[in-house]
Amino acid sequence: MSKIKFELEFPIHASPSMLYTYFATPAGLEEWFADKVNSRSKLITFIWDGVEEQAEILTSKNNEKIKYKWLESTGDETYFEFRIEIDGITKDVSLMVTDFADTEEDMEESKMLWESQIEELKHTIGA
Repeated sequence: MSKIKFELEFPIHASPSMLYTYFATPAGLEEWFADKVNSRSKLITFIWDGVEEQAEILTSKNNEKIKYKWLESTGDETYFEFRIEIDGITKDVSLMVTDFADTEEDMEESKMLWESQIEELKHTIGA
């Protein structure tokens, strides 16, 4: 069964370099995304309520984007990505989140979860 790709855009009042640290470093991710985050090269372990999930960093470009792939989803093309976009004219910063879901219903739940998580991020950085 193929997955449904979706992308969300969140305007954020923060510098790209500061924002990038919140989704590319264990300390930054622990501030808003997971209870605990451990990093071993490109392997990242996220811990929520004592449950571990591992992801691999597929690509990263400093202050622009980082793409993760859950290890449990090997064999498919899914990933989740954080990408910073800057409007060329207004210089407004937006965070783009790309993810995948199994069904339309799962996608709606995932979107709500991402919106909640990004609100937590905004609160954390004061944006």
